[in-house]
Amino acid sequence: MKIAVIGATGKTGRAVVELALAHQHTVTAMVRNAAKAEAAFGQRVAIVEKDALALTPEELKGYDAVVDAFASRQAAYQHLDLATRLIATFRGDEHTIVAFILGASSLREADGSLVIDRVLAKNAGADWVETPKQQAYEYQYLQWVDNVRWTAISPQFEFVDGPAGNYRLGQDDLMTDPAGKSIVTTGNLAAALLAELEHPAHLRQRFTVVND
Repeated sequence: MKIAVIGATGKTGRAVVELALAHQHTVTAMVRNAAKAEAAFGQRVAIVEKDALALTPEELKGYDAVVDAFASRQAAYQHLDLATRLIATFRGDEHTIVAFILGASSLREADGSLVIDRVLAKNAGADWVETPKQQAYEYQYLQWVDNVRWTAISPQFEFVDGPAGNYRLGQDDLMTDPAGKSIVTTGNLAAALLAELEHPAHLRQRFTVVND
């Protein structure tokens, strides 16, 4: 597969790139800083150095999958801005899968409430809560889209660096590992996403993954 990863040098993007390369896929890293990508991946990937919101349809087309692992340093609403641009680019495209990596904010708690409700209640006024809030909006937006081959994956409440291992999939609910922790590693999220891209089972759906 030819896979483009937007935000390839971030925490999640790097894990996806490394696993995609291990699976013998051809990867393009779309990044703000080419030097950082070169230091991380050497000559193993093609590199497009450009702001994610400035990527053109011509630069995004021609891939089997485009992975949105974008993380904004400027304004959280840019997550939603990028999602709308990607959806507009791929409307009617019957080949490319557009994969969105969302936070856990839109997952459901055991009582039926959303994780974002708990986050906002406990951290009202904190600057960082705008990111999970905007990613919850992003998932709401995606649910209206029926003419793009999109998928989305959310980690658990704790999302930590770590290798791939055993994992379980879910749909919209917060999940726990055998020790009762809502946690997943970057390696397991990347593994679940690559499995989805190689053998699509959640088109136009969001799914989630937890350590097992």
